[in-house]
Formats: sequence, structure tokens, C-alpha cells
Amino acid sequence: MSRHSRILGTGSFLPVDVVGNAALAERLARDGIETSDAWIVERTGIRQRHFADASTTSVDLGEHAARRALDAAGLRPEDVDLIICATSTPDMIFPSNAALIQGRLGAKGGAAFDIQAVCAGFIYALTVADQFIRSGVARNALVIGAEVFSRILDFTDRTTCVLFGDGAGAVVLGASDTPGILAAALHGDGSQAGILCTPGRISAGAVQGTAFLHMDGQAVFKQAVHVLERVAREVLDAAGRTSADVDWMVPHQANIRIMLHTAKKLGIPAQRVVQTVADHGNTSAASIPLALDTAVRAGTIRHGDTLLLEAVGGGLTWGAALLDY
Repeated sequence: MSRHSRILGTGSFLPVDVVGNAALAERLARDGIETSDAWIVERTGIRQRHFADASTTSVDLGEHAARRALDAAGLRPEDVDLIICATSTPDMIFPSNAALIQGRLGAKGGAAFDIQAVCAGFIYALTVADQFIRSGVARNALVIGAEVFSRILDFTDRTTCVLFGDGAGAVVLGASDTPGILAAALHGDGSQAGILCTPGRISAGAVQGTAFLHMDGQAVFKQAVHVLERVAREVLDAAGRTSADVDWMVPHQANIRIMLHTAKKLGIPAQRVVQTVADHGNTSAASIPLALDTAVRAGTIRHGDTLLLEAVGGGLTWGAALLDY
């Protein structure tokens, strides 16, 4: 009998501090930088985002999301034998966020490691966990996306600082006799690294280069709409499905125009696209699991629905997964 993996539970967590566009515009105005709620909404669809306070880390956010996912799955931490955390904003150079979360949960013994694929990180992590379970190496996996992107934003650059927020999302993936994850595909193009990057590095206890996020928005948009349609069709073809079989598209929540443009090219109505970008902004690797949990807890996504997950991020990296929830 074939071994598969299915999502058993979802969870998410957001910092308390909500920053609306008007408040962010006021903050930027103090430095002579002009923006407005209308300007941000028109270009991105974002109306607010959550920022972590100085004492809150990505491990804090990831732990809370993980505990909620475990509760939803009806499992205990000791039932987990694999933890993968997708993040670009870890608490430490090492050990990994996954190891730190494992320690807090008390889920000793299983493998724990991070994946760094920026906004595509959750798709990467989900795909790796699926392979661990299919191969019999793991039975229950915690897959987490956790970010505090507010820490790497340049608040003198209105083209980037208005886009991102902090948060975490998680799923518990478990072994099953019936298919859950139907197909997944991962890709990258390192020649495009310069259009979306945070090029700083640590040397002799100091940052060399810059630790602020840099993005060529037009170049990223052009690449995103091309690769997202292609990888979505790739997983649909691999699973023997069509876009008509998709109940909900759960895209990386980066920009409403990219999300809806991709859906239109795939023939998926906007009404079947999970949209949380207005409330959360771009939370990078946390984006998809956060949107997924939001829709599950609202009763929008139900068991039996077919979901298309897709994302593109710095690297460039991109990927998609098709699954029956």
C-alpha cells in the first residue's frame, strides 16, 4: 500500500501591534517621505500589517503557530518526529529556528532544521516534509513559516517598507493511506538573485554590506507572473487535474495584482482565491500557512477541498503544491 501525507491541522499567530497604512504614512512623513493609504492600496492591495515588538522573535511566533496546529491535529509535541521551519529572519545564526522551537515544545529526538527559500520557503518545506513521510523516515511533521521582516525593512524606502509584515503559520503533516499532497514542484534561478535580496553578512561581529531588504519591484513582478502560472500548470498536469478541479487557490500573499493576474491566467475566478494580503501584508514564508489557517478557521476551506498553493521569492525561488485538504 502506498504511503502518502495529509494535512492534519493548521495554526497561525500574529503580533498584537497592527499598523495601518495611515499610521505608516505618518511615520514616513516624519522623515520627509511621501506616501498614502490610497497609494499603497492601489499598488498592492495592502491596508494593514502586523509588526512584532522588540521583545518578540520569529521563534516566539513560530512556537505559538505550531502549538495551535498541534491542537487542531489532536497531537502532542512528542508525536512529532520532524520539524522544518521556513524563515529568512531566524533568531540566531545557529542553531536553527526549528531546533529552538523543538526545545520549547519538548519534542525531542526527531530531525529539526530550517529552510531558507524566502517567500517560497513554506512550499519548499512542505515538499521536503512530504518526501520524509512518503519515504517512511517520518510519520508526523510540523512545517512552520515564521518571519519578522519588520527587522530588515528600510523605512526610508516607501517601495518596500509598506509591503511586509510579521507573522507565523504552521501545519501538521501526517502519514496517510489516502493521498493528501498530490503533486509538488520546486524551482530556482540564482542568476536573478539581485532583484530581491538582503545582501548583508556577519564578519568579525559586524554587518558587512547592508542588512536591509532590496527589491526591484518591476523585475520581480515580471518574473512572478511568468513562473507562477507555469509551476501551477506543472503540478496540475502531474496530478492529472485541471484548474477547474481547484476549489481554492492559496497563493503567497505578496501583491493583490500578482495574485489575481496569475489566477486569471489559470482560469481560476477571483472568488476562489484566498486573499489575506489586505490584513497581513507580505509575511514571506509565513504567508501561505497564515492564509491557509485563516481560511480554515473561517470555515472557507473545508475537508475534501482541493487546494493549489504557489509562491515565488528571493533567489529567485518558486514552487507550487496541489493537495486535497
